[in-house]
Amino acid sequence: MGKIRVAIAGVGNCASALVQGVYYYRESEDSVGLAHPEVGGYGPGDIEFVAAFDVNKRKVGKDLCEAIFEKPNNTIRFQEVPKTGVTVRRGPVLDGVGRYLKEVIEFSGEKEVDVAEELKSSKADILVNYLPVGSENGSRFYAKSAIEAGVAFVNAMPTFIASSAEWQTRFAEKGLPIAGDDVMSQLGATVLHKTLIKLLVDRGVKVDESYQLNIGGDTDFLNMLEQQRLVSKRESKTSAVRAMSPYEMPLRIGPSDYVPFLENEKICYIWVKGRYFGGAPLSIDLKLSVIDSPNSAGVIIDALRGVKIALDRGISGPLISVSAYCFKHPPVQMPYEEAKTKFLEFARGERDR
Repeated sequence: MGKIRVAIAGVGNCASALVQGVYYYRESEDSVGLAHPEVGGYGPGDIEFVAAFDVNKRKVGKDLCEAIFEKPNNTIRFQEVPKTGVTVRRGPVLDGVGRYLKEVIEFSGEKEVDVAEELKSSKADILVNYLPVGSENGSRFYAKSAIEAGVAFVNAMPTFIASSAEWQTRFAEKGLPIAGDDVMSQLGATVLHKTLIKLLVDRGVKVDESYQLNIGGDTDFLNMLEQQRLVSKRESKTSAVRAMSPYEMPLRIGPSDYVPFLENEKICYIWVKGRYFGGAPLSIDLKLSVIDSPNSAGVIIDALRGVKIALDRGISGPLISVSAYCFKHPPVQMPYEEAKTKFLEFARGERDR
């Protein structure tokens, strides 16, 4: 089947977990933790990293195997990664580093590279956008660079690109697939909240109100203390849950606080109030604790393989099933089971829908 040649924009915790995970499953015969050991003939070990971009002095100029463990990255280290031969290049800052991140990141003094040219020379198939939340201009810059280089785009961040009609057209016109937006964790707050609301609605419960609060201790949560960077993140998470109900309900979702000692652990609180037969009251109070970055990596591995299948088949524009299955704010929202079914059908060769 060949390799899936991947470039990364933003060598943070999520990139660290993805790179570690590819080598973990390449070397292990154990597929525990993979929702799909094989997708369209591709396994996780078929992913090959060919380029990476960042602005942090600790990461730029280093091999990707070293950069993924540099501070302020603080996700768990579950796999040793050999030299990759990929040197992290200096990308543009733009709006990628907010007020709070500037306190923990020192910018590299190296000259910015031409990202589109780096993508071309690396022969990348797919560029993954892992920029910090709120990097609206930065995300669009990397999407534009992908188009210029003739590279597919996976938007793991909550800047609305795959779900934007304008960007869908731009990628389609260049014959390139795009998937996104805002990666949904393997078993995280949003997929759990979506599934819970759908279950209640399907069982005849009237959901009166609900909230989802999240805390964590990595740079993602530090960055999200800056409320103006959270607009698209809140909309992404809220729209994913709201789509599971046929009626409006009071709903509050979003990151709530930064707790440094939690490091890459994320703690989520979900509360639901509703009524069932005869108007009898019901409430659910749930707590979920996860290591955040491996949670997203398990889904991005599926997204990358789905996008490579599209490239192999000459499919361009927004990937409906891949996006609905892997992301919080896709072009078309679907319940989890429906999205999973359509994703697997697409992987088997059926039409994307």
